[in-house]
Amino acid sequence: MTENKAFIYESIFNQVRMGFLSIDEIKENILEEIEDNEFEDEISEEWAFDTIKEEYQKLLAESKQWKSPTDTERLIKAFDELGDENIVALHNAGYTTTEGEYEVVEVERELQENEVWSDGYCFYHQQDLARAVAVEDPGLFIAFQKVDNTSDAVAMEVGKKVAEVLRNNGFQIKWSPSARTKIEIPGFRWQHIFNEDGRDLQDYGEVIERMIQ
Repeated sequence: MTENKAFIYESIFNQVRMGFLSIDEIKENILEEIEDNEFEDEISEEWAFDTIKEEYQKLLAESKQWKSPTDTERLIKAFDELGDENIVALHNAGYTTTEGEYEVVEVERELQENEVWSDGYCFYHQQDLARAVAVEDPGLFIAFQKVDNTSDAVAMEVGKKVAEVLRNNGFQIKWSPSARTKIEIPGFRWQHIFNEDGRDLQDYGEVIERMIQ
């Protein structure tokens, strides 16, 4: 496999395994990536679509061996519990930490419009998720803080709450603890398949509704 094909294959692998997009959406994304990188002469639409189908079939086959609750199911439960405890907890928030923080601020703004002020937030972003779907040495990092906060003591309280809820859901975590380091869940393996009729984990409106009830 050429370097360019390997680059596109990694993108296909990640998008299929993350389970946030339909197959049609992944196809559209991949064709766009091929075009943006000017790989059209080397990588055909047929190869891309065949690879997407193959990776999806592999994931379906593997899913039959998953043991419930999966790490993903336990994380969803933990994030729901954090929302119930007035902590904004967002799945797949942006591509980077900065983008994740932007998503949090948008949620916080809507909460405040409903006269709710959160006690803090946590999230993982797409780059974090790429590690969680990796075949070797998977894991997940969780960022935390409180909007408009400069106090390490306040941030630490948020981190402790997030760590506590994660532990209560069966996760072993690595964390200093420190206000300036993310919480790591070593060995975390993301196991999730896109379901058009299933819950949309990136529906942050659902997070807001949970917190204003």
